[in-house]
Amino acid sequence: MDFDLENPLTNFDDRFPDKTFLFLVESDHMPSEKYLAGLRSVGCSDDLSVRRDIVSLISQLCCNLDPTLSYLAINYVDRFLSSHKLQRPKPWVLRLLAVSCVALAAKMLKTEISLADVQSDGGGFIFDAHSIQRMELLVLGTLQWRMRSITPFCFISFFVSLLKLRDPPLRQAIRARASEIILKAQNDIKLLEFKPSITAASALLRASQELCPLQFATFKSDISSCSFVNKDILLHCYNEMQDAATEGFESALDVHSSSDTPINVLDHHFSCSDSEMTNVAASTVRSQRSLKRRKTQ
Repeated sequence: MDFDLENPLTNFDDRFPDKTFLFLVESDHMPSEKYLAGLRSVGCSDDLSVRRDIVSLISQLCCNLDPTLSYLAINYVDRFLSSHKLQRPKPWVLRLLAVSCVALAAKMLKTEISLADVQSDGGGFIFDAHSIQRMELLVLGTLQWRMRSITPFCFISFFVSLLKLRDPPLRQAIRARASEIILKAQNDIKLLEFKPSITAASALLRASQELCPLQFATFKSDISSCSFVNKDILLHCYNEMQDAATEGFESALDVHSSSDTPINVLDHHFSCSDSEMTNVAASTVRSQRSLKRRKTQ
């Protein structure tokens, strides 16, 4: 079954054609509160440093790929770190996790990539297929094989339908701008605490304020009156999103003036233990030593 960030659970379409079921399960695909607290803690910067390093690595690995690929990979990382804390990990461990999450995201999105080419970015560590596969299994087990992530992209169509936009180019421009904001918002840890639906609604409001300010008040009222939306939390998220929304505003205007359609910018159970990380580590170290021996021969 194909996976689409905007329509991740296609088998539920017949039962819930309006996508409302997504609001019922979105919390299951969010980082844990404990993990988010660690990122926000001033006195405990290890979690934040680890996430920042992995996000940077994924950005480097995916610099020439579809941005939705890196978005999904980072989503996997946040959910993995929520349940599997890395204690002072070595650089190669972070890189292996980044490469593995990119590989999993590519498989889910059916994106053809060469892991050898992706790793040839000067990072220093080149992992073999076996090492990557073992880390993939560790991630899959930690996420309980729930790889069809519920993200803000899932809710864009639902909230756009509430706005009752009659101008197709404007509707498309707002969707594209909101998608752009969502992609940038993932880097801001303050926004990770909000449900995907709230992030999507806030991004659409911000996009509508930029592109059609005269209708903003009406759009805000339409979204705020939705029974699935907490108005106060929506306002809080909207205010926190300002920094992420300040970048890329000109590109959104270009989209609005173009005839192209840019919106394509966009479980099973498995148990694992901490010993698996050790096994992955041992396998990778052996691979690295073997690679070094071949280079010196």
